[in-house]
Amino acid sequence: MKRIYCISGLGADERIFSKLKIAGVELKYLQWFTPEKNESIDSYAKRMSLQIDDENPVLMGVSFGGMMAVEIAKHIPAQKIILLSSIKSHKEMPRWMKLCGQLKLNKIAPARRPFKWMAGFENNFLGTQSKEEENLANEFRQTIDPIYLHWAIATIINWKNEIVPSNIFQIHGTNDKTFPIKNIRPTHIIYNAGHFMVMNRADEISLLIGEIINSFANGR
Repeated sequence: MKRIYCISGLGADERIFSKLKIAGVELKYLQWFTPEKNESIDSYAKRMSLQIDDENPVLMGVSFGGMMAVEIAKHIPAQKIILLSSIKSHKEMPRWMKLCGQLKLNKIAPARRPFKWMAGFENNFLGTQSKEEENLANEFRQTIDPIYLHWAIATIINWKNEIVPSNIFQIHGTNDKTFPIKNIRPTHIIYNAGHFMVMNRADEISLLIGEIINSFANGR
C-alpha cells in the first residue's frame, strides 16, 4: 500500500484529512509540536522530518502544512509534494500577508488564541460550508497552543522561499480567500472551492490525489 505523509494546516490536526478516501493509499499524519524560541522554519522542518520513516516519501500539506512540506523536502528527498490550499513560494503570498511581514506586525501581536466573537468571520474566510466544519474550525482555534500560534503566524508572513521543486502538485480552489488563486499557478484547479476544500470537496480531491499517486508513478 502506498503511503502519504500528511501535514495539517495552522492549528489543525489530522481530522482535516478525515473526508479523504484514496484507494490503495495509507495516510500517515505528522504532528505539530511546540517550537523552540526564535526557531527558524528550516530548523523546525528538519525536526519534523524525523517523524518520516520512508525513503523518498510522498508529502502532502494543507495551507501552512503545504509550506512546511516544501521546507521538509529541502532536508529529505521527496518523491512527490502535494499542496492543498497552499503556496509553493513567497511569490504566491497575498499582498496583505507580505505587508504584515514587512511591517513586522507579528512582533506586536499578543501570543493568544483568537476571540470567540470573530469565529463567524474567520469561518467565512476559510470557506466552511457545514456545522461540522464550523465546529471543527472553532475547536482548532480554541485549543491551539498560543506559543505555536505566535510562531506560526510570524513564520508564514515572513516566509521567503524561492526554491520550487519540480515534483510539486498543487491543488487549489478558485474561491480561496486565504491564498487567492490570482497569485497562483496550480497544477490542478477545483472550481468554486474555498480554503476548506479538503473537507467539503473531498471526493474530487481524493480522485485527483489518486491520479497523482498512480498515474505519475515515475514522476512528472
